[in-house]
Amino acid sequence: MKTTKFILALFLGAAFISSCKQEVEQKPNVIYILADDMGYGDLSCYGQEHFSTPNIDRLAKEGIRFVNHYSGSTVCAPSRGSLMTGKHTGHSYNRGNKGIKGKGDFPIRDNEVTVAEVFKEAGYVTGMFGKWGLGYAGSEGDPHHQGFDEFYGFLSQVLAHNYYPYFLWHNSDSVVLEGNAGFGQEQYAPTLMQDKVMDFLEANKDTSFFLYYPSIIPHAELFAPEEYMAKYRGKFLPELEYQGKDSGKGYKTGGYGSQKESHAAFAAMIHLLDDQVGEIMDKVKELGIADNTIIIFSSDNGAHEEGGADPEYFKSTGGLKGIKRDLYEGGVRVPMIVKWPGKVEAGRESEHISAFWDVLPTMADIVNVAAPDSIDGISFLPELLGKEQPNHSHLYWEFYEKNGRQAVRKGQWKAVRYEVAKDYEGTSVELYNLETDPYEENDLAQEYPEIAAEMLALIKESHTPSENFKFKVKKKH
Repeated sequence: MKTTKFILALFLGAAFISSCKQEVEQKPNVIYILADDMGYGDLSCYGQEHFSTPNIDRLAKEGIRFVNHYSGSTVCAPSRGSLMTGKHTGHSYNRGNKGIKGKGDFPIRDNEVTVAEVFKEAGYVTGMFGKWGLGYAGSEGDPHHQGFDEFYGFLSQVLAHNYYPYFLWHNSDSVVLEGNAGFGQEQYAPTLMQDKVMDFLEANKDTSFFLYYPSIIPHAELFAPEEYMAKYRGKFLPELEYQGKDSGKGYKTGGYGSQKESHAAFAAMIHLLDDQVGEIMDKVKELGIADNTIIIFSSDNGAHEEGGADPEYFKSTGGLKGIKRDLYEGGVRVPMIVKWPGKVEAGRESEHISAFWDVLPTMADIVNVAAPDSIDGISFLPELLGKEQPNHSHLYWEFYEKNGRQAVRKGQWKAVRYEVAKDYEGTSVELYNLETDPYEENDLAQEYPEIAAEMLALIKESHTPSENFKFKVKKKH
């Protein structure tokens, strides 16, 4: 009986998606903007009260705001790998932030099908501007080997910590930024990348394009141009001073620079990012392509506390438990906003439970290309169009730092287990009912042992061994 119901659900889901595809007559342009370490509560349209984000709020008013959307992981590289490949971290190849000594970030495999390659198959021009973190120059993970026609920004996620870098990559060329030589701070990376985004939009206004814009804002270091710092100086007292790397080893090569006004800098950076989103919205309108352009905004994981960031002061998690590197809600639940004129009803709020691995199949449906069979994602195109939406049986995450962490969400239930490397088989779970306890304050594992056992079994079923990423107990020094 259960098997029959499952087959019927699959059939109905396929029918809904097929009808949704028929509604997408013209292949739209797609702009996907990804903030770096922006918390669920760092936007005023998600509850931020210390400062406002009027342009991103405008995007939400003109589109749909998701309140149950999740990142691929709780740190950068595996989260972005999940976004690109449609796989959760129990199945994906890139499951952590580690790199290859002397080379760079762990490369995504050549045989993986990425979102960019889906668009290429549909005849799109593809561009990426920002932080990659999924392979060094010339490796199989190089953006040019993963479906992108043009790339400008940081290949290395470590070097992307710095806002006045010595160089950026443009396609296969390393572009030296002479204004940043030595201790120079003349060429601000986010501004340079924004300029390239504007150029890409102008150059491709007459064709179909996919623009992936993984910004480095607001990840540490906390640096913003003076014109933005001046807007917030003295407004968030007492200030938080951070002592970082201002010379020597690590300076401009991954170490975070010092910041005496961390609160002001954080607000200033988000203001700048909000302005950049507004510039993109205005640009597509100016080019006459706004009505056929989808704009998506999200963040790669939860709020961080590095380089002077103060998520407690700004309530960056929106009250959710945990931050970056946690698998509680504050570490993995992120904002997602989608604007699609004429298709997405303006001003909607969606409670649909979705994750980064759903983006690839959704884009594949939109451009009418078959998604790979091996992915974990489910297209949320029906939800965008106000149709009947198939749901996940569950969502799953695993994290290899901090002695290993795993989590699963199934409907209203969320199970989390930490220290799994110490006893993978025996480590129990914490159990939360997100419907009645969204802040994960009351562990119900003892009260509902059968559900806890079911969730633990689901965690173990969702994990497949990885040759390169293994749960290891952190050595004490």
